[in-house]
Amino acid sequence: MEQTGEMRTIGADHVALREQVLAELRRRIVDGDYAQGERLTETRLADDFGVSRNPVREALRVVEAEGFVHILPRRGAVVATLDEAAVRDLFAVREQLETLAAGLAAERATPQDVVRLRRLLDDASEATEGKDFDRVAELNSAFHRAVIEVSGNRWLLSISAAMYHHVHWVFRVGAAQRAPHSWEEHIRLVEAIAAANPAEATSAARDHVEAAAKAALAQRPTA
Repeated sequence: MEQTGEMRTIGADHVALREQVLAELRRRIVDGDYAQGERLTETRLADDFGVSRNPVREALRVVEAEGFVHILPRRGAVVATLDEAAVRDLFAVREQLETLAAGLAAERATPQDVVRLRRLLDDASEATEGKDFDRVAELNSAFHRAVIEVSGNRWLLSISAAMYHHVHWVFRVGAAQRAPHSWEEHIRLVEAIAAANPAEATSAARDHVEAAAKAALAQRPTA
């Protein structure tokens, strides 16, 4: 029997809606529209997004697993707080992953890969000069994901995927102060990758993560 029209997957629209709600919920947390410690009820989020509670409930489960919210008994979802322990844990993992990725990228990068990394640097420089810090934060995450992609290690790419949502979150909090220094540190890393110097790339990545950790911890409020 001849079939006409485009074949549709069962539940495709539902999945697409859930993913849209998830992406927007994550974005609002990262950008600070929903503040750390703020309570997020399913009803409120459904109203905010103009959807039913089902895709909201599913999105909340995902962001809970990612560490963006905590689900508390009788309170519902509360946006997580980037406390000192959480920041230190994040950067401890970043140091291991990014130094490994940088060394591999220096061994494996093609000329096209280097062009791609330098284009991201140029875009970040432009955004920094224009004080478009939302864009700077996006480009910061894009740059680090690109280095991991250039490393050619699919396990690094898979492991780091969820982490970079949190990297974006932490960076966005202090982007105005951190952006110029981060850009300069990225230049050093790209030059080491372009020179096919794994030792220098590893060192550049480690120094960058240590500087970023110091800046992030300095942003934490004191008691």
